[in-house]
Amino acid sequence: MIEVVRIPVLSDNYVWLVHEPDSGETTVIDPAVADPVLAEVVKHGWQITQIWNTHWHPDHTGGNAAIKAATGCTVTAPAAEAGRIPTLDRAVGEGDIVCLGEIEAEVIEVPAHTAGHIAYLLPSECAAFVGDTLFAMGCGRLFEGTPAQMHANMQRLAALPPDTLVYCAHEYTLANGRFALTVEPDNRALVERMAEVEALRARGEATVPTTIALERATNPFMRAGSVEELAKRRAAKDAF
Repeated sequence: MIEVVRIPVLSDNYVWLVHEPDSGETTVIDPAVADPVLAEVVKHGWQITQIWNTHWHPDHTGGNAAIKAATGCTVTAPAAEAGRIPTLDRAVGEGDIVCLGEIEAEVIEVPAHTAGHIAYLLPSECAAFVGDTLFAMGCGRLFEGTPAQMHANMQRLAALPPDTLVYCAHEYTLANGRFALTVEPDNRALVERMAEVEALRARGEATVPTTIALERATNPFMRAGSVEELAKRRAAKDAF
């Protein structure tokens, strides 16, 4: 039912534009900048009514003020980071529901990359917008949280339906996959996936969204069997 548009910005960010055609509502998820987003909605003939932020980092909120000024949209963001997102209109946390027309998004708290990071799950659309928590074959750096928190996040996301589309906020897949191969060089699914990723990137094409099934099969952080194993892998990736 929804239409999702990927907008590449900065060096490797993706801003997601989500349109619900019955209501005409459109939300922008994690706008790093404003101008490319505003240009994209003009191209589609849509009107931005909402912004959803997953966390406070400037490369996810930098476009909030200008988009809000241009459109009068409302900004929804994590309650735990309200003080760091000055454009905020609605603060949300675990279990809250955010609506785009008749489509419901459930808010889940996934702290670790930042202390108040959230994700938006759209069960009816089999979609999840996860910011910088889960990446294709990777996870976010632990800037404000712990390996235990990230391990819990990975297990929680792994429990979603396998065909869930995962919309993350960066094109990190090639580097993530190269690291993943150092962890599981004999993982056939991983080797095959990397061949596909390398071909996509050679053509300048995006590698996301991914799916929960793909991450279960190839993501070394989702596949970590313990907090200690995830911590070891995250430290190795940070130095990779």
